[in-house]
Amino acid sequence: MTKSIFIALLLVCSVKVINAQTVMQLNGLDCNGVSHDLMSDLDSGKAVILHFFMPNCGSCPPPAQKIQKMANNLLKTYPGMVRAYVMPFNNSTTCATTSSWVSTNGLSLYVPYDSGAMQVANYGWGMPTVVLLGGKNHRIMFSTLSFSTSDTIMMRDSMIALFTKKADTVKTSAIFSVNNANINALNIYPNPAVNAISLNFNSNESGNLVISLTTLNGAVVKSYSEEKISSGFYSKSMNLNGITKGNYLLNGTLNNKNFTKQVIIE
Repeated sequence: MTKSIFIALLLVCSVKVINAQTVMQLNGLDCNGVSHDLMSDLDSGKAVILHFFMPNCGSCPPPAQKIQKMANNLLKTYPGMVRAYVMPFNNSTTCATTSSWVSTNGLSLYVPYDSGAMQVANYGWGMPTVVLLGGKNHRIMFSTLSFSTSDTIMMRDSMIALFTKKADTVKTSAIFSVNNANINALNIYPNPAVNAISLNFNSNESGNLVISLTTLNGAVVKSYSEEKISSGFYSKSMNLNGITKGNYLLNGTLNNKNFTKQVIIE
């Protein structure tokens, strides 16, 4: 099966990029004979995942599988809003090989292409190279040459921010804001969630922590914690029993400084 890849602009992409840049176009027929256009995907508000692999790379399938699981969960809330393409590092790998790689590893989310040398030269050579694109301004929201489990969380949060900016009337700053210089590496997982969530962050100070879940309009739905914590890593599991599905804000206060992050309950 043949396909065509056209270059819009060349750029140099660093590891774990979260900056606005112009991306490389990907269009033409995939290995199933279906035509796609990456720029059209982005213009319609979709998040696009690019996964570059080597056929004999044992470390390439697991990240694709983790990302697929995360993306499929997001698609329950945002149907049709995630597109994923997979292609080899070179132009000599056939469509039969790519399609077999997708099928063997259970990667039904991914659209297979047979030639990725130009693309991977643009985004960087790694095993695997993973890129997340999004926005009508054609942004690289995430890129890595050395995938880790925490990168799945980063990608998920970037996609939720992309989708909610369009879908919700809440200001972007209200979806994720930290007015607390002593808190970093803030994560909520899973998100979207069903029965429970875990809150994790690193704190550079001890103090009094208060956590609550509110509606987007600020009405308190549930108060979770008022406790004294020590500096260092903090983790807390919170149940969502009795809370109807929808979009909420998890609000925290540590020593009169605040953080807020959006939580989606399915």
